[in-house]
Amino acid sequence: MATRVLIAEDEPNIVESLSFVLGREGFEVSAVLDGQSALARLRADPPDMMILDVMLPRLNGFEVLKEVKSDPSLRSIPVIVLTAKGQAHDRRMAEELGADGFMTKPFSNRDIVEQVRTLVRE
Repeated sequence: MATRVLIAEDEPNIVESLSFVLGREGFEVSAVLDGQSALARLRADPPDMMILDVMLPRLNGFEVLKEVKSDPSLRSIPVIVLTAKGQAHDRRMAEELGADGFMTKPFSNRDIVEQVRTLVRE
């Protein structure tokens, strides 16, 4: 059965790019465009892993990550945090909240595929 990846990202071109790259590698990809939708989808139909943008409308990525990692039913879902800034502060915050991986935009397709593969194997 295909590994299911949820992408929470509000930039359509990034969603399209990630969906294409991960889909081509055999992952089953779905996407939401804001933080509240991400939490609703996680609770209704938990994926095998999640790619989470920091800058999201309605709830930002850090708020979503905090909810996920404090919910016993969602805590085990690996989360890769995406940020455009690449600031040390964002990375530290993501790590403190329990992110399993971290990617700075722009990212290479190979890097994101490798990180997804690594996290779903662990």
